[in-house]
Formats: sequence, C-alpha cells, structure tokens
Amino acid sequence: MASQSEDDYICPVCCEIFKTPVFLSCSHSVCKECLQQFWTTKKTQECPVCRRRSSKDNPPVNLVLKNLCESFLKERNERRSSESEEICSLHREKLKLFCLEDKQPVCLVCVNSQKHDNHKFRPIGEAVSSYKEQLNTSLKSLQEKLNQNETMKGEFEKTVEHIE
Repeated sequence: MASQSEDDYICPVCCEIFKTPVFLSCSHSVCKECLQQFWTTKKTQECPVCRRRSSKDNPPVNLVLKNLCESFLKERNERRSSESEEICSLHREKLKLFCLEDKQPVCLVCVNSQKHDNHKFRPIGEAVSSYKEQLNTSLKSLQEKLNQNETMKGEFEKTVEHIE
C-alpha cells in the first residue's frame, strides 16, 4: 500500500479515522454516525462540509474508503507494536544484542559506547533461551521446596490436632 497521510482517513466532522464512511451525492465522505447526528441537529439533509442538499436519505457506505481505513489502522497498530518492543531509548535503533555484564538488551550503537567498554554480548535470542533454561531450573527447585513445605505443613497440622 502506498504511504498515505493519516489526514486522508479523517472524517471532517469528528476529526477521527472514519468508522463507517458514507458517500454523499456531493462526493464528500463522512462517518455515518456523524452524518446522522448532523442531520438530526440541523433538521435538514445537507452535507456537513459543503452544505449541499443530499439527494438520498440513506447514503451508501464508501466501501473503498472503509477498507483503506481498516488497512491503515492495522498497519499503524503493527508498526507501533513492533517499535515499542525492540527500540533503544537512547539511539532509536533496534535492540539486537544482550549485554551479559549489565544484563540488558542493547543496540549496535550501545555496543561501541563507553558504558559497555570491554563487555561481552550475545544475540538476544541466545540470551533469552539461556535465561529460560535457568528460570526453568530454578522453578523446578522452588516447586520441589513448595511440595516439601506443603507436606511438612500437613504434618504440623496433624500434630497440632493431636496435641489439642
């Protein structure tokens, strides 16, 4: 899809991305809800942009514009989610490496910075799998201790009952 400005997908009435755009006889498009509200308020069926009288009581949905808006929103949401997850806050570069000394993800510019001088780095994927293994080992150990403590608690409760 060609890169379009967000302005191309904005309703002139509510100033938000079109929800259900309808096509008026004057060739303007507005959200169906905005148009209905405008007509109810004005008590005349005219275009909210050019004030030309509308020839139809129920204008057709502008399917092309509706599909473009949906595609635009989907693309924008994907772009935002991918940017927010893996971008260095200092250099605006993708986080591709993991500093083993500082235990944090870094970008390629950070690697050469003075802050990380003589540090060791690994690709993020390798570091993630390594830390997952460590976490799973620790989790198993903690689960075993929890089971032992539950057993001991049961025995103490039996002892308390016996004493009472």
